[in-house]
Amino acid sequence: QVQLEESGGGLVQARGSLRLSCAASSRTFSTYAMGWFRQAPGKEREFVAAISRGGVVTYYGDSVKGRFTISRNNALNTVYLQMNTLKPEDTAVYSCAAGKPGQVLQSTRGYDYWGQGTQVTVSS
Repeated sequence: QVQLEESGGGLVQARGSLRLSCAASSRTFSTYAMGWFRQAPGKEREFVAAISRGGVVTYYGDSVKGRFTISRNNALNTVYLQMNTLKPEDTAVYSCAAGKPGQVLQSTRGYDYWGQGTQVTVSS
């Protein structure tokens, strides 16, 4: 029902900033909570951030709290991840996901649809 397409990844130096976008092909985008996850080589997929359907409630993983900001524009069917003060350990493939109602958004099990991911590489 929902296709997700990430963009904005790339190579950036440490302490720099990057803004990821995730466009959804759904007329009911505003009914989904949205999340960002990341996975580095040899590591499990890690929760990064999530935002409620109306954009009022947000959650962040401990490793990115204070540096990353999730937001959404329901009129554009798009969710964003603003990443500031980037560190080399932020290097990973970042994926967005659309969540079903009533689920714990910090878990991968709370989402029905996933994008293909976009590579973010932070150099020291």
